[in-house]
Amino acid sequence: MTRTDDEVAGLVLAAGGGRRLGGRPKALLVHRGRPLVEHAVAVLRSAGCARVHVVLGARADDVRRQARLDGCVLVDNPDWEQGMGSSLRAGLESLSGTGARAALVSLVDQPGITAEAAARILAAYRDETSLASGAYDGVRGHPVLLGADHWAGIAASATGDRGARAYLKEHAAAITLVECGDVARPYDIDTEGDLGHLE
Repeated sequence: MTRTDDEVAGLVLAAGGGRRLGGRPKALLVHRGRPLVEHAVAVLRSAGCARVHVVLGARADDVRRQARLDGCVLVDNPDWEQGMGSSLRAGLESLSGTGARAALVSLVDQPGITAEAAARILAAYRDETSLASGAYDGVRGHPVLLGADHWAGIAASATGDRGARAYLKEHAAAITLVECGDVARPYDIDTEGDLGHLE
């Protein structure tokens, strides 16, 4: 393993219940013949993350049964209905004590994010003070790289569906923006209308 493989863990936030999708958990939506959660894990692994933690919530037992997540650390978020912030907190907490010095965080409902985009952001890692983010025509998006020095501050401000947004806005000057618009599309699968993005 390279230093980056060893020090940066992948973190997939996959706990959402798909409220606007009729209660279908996003992790189990099918994309290219497999559940979205498998796709998200494969992207991070292809980008260079040797260790991947996956935060589960809605219908976690079904996700465990139906998705092939061998080698992943599966993290249960009992508070998933409170929003993405609780999943980010659970995921970062699961990484504490593992030796990870940064987390490359992706959202399960963004299948347009490619391994090439994730690898570009991973390449921005320097040490535990690193902050980096995918950018699309200059606008900050996902995935995001969160150095371990920032985890406590992020966890303290991650509420509702905001995730790390408030913390990153406050620390905007420290973020390395990595343009990915040429290799990825940052759409979310949030509503029935978005399902057309799935292949």
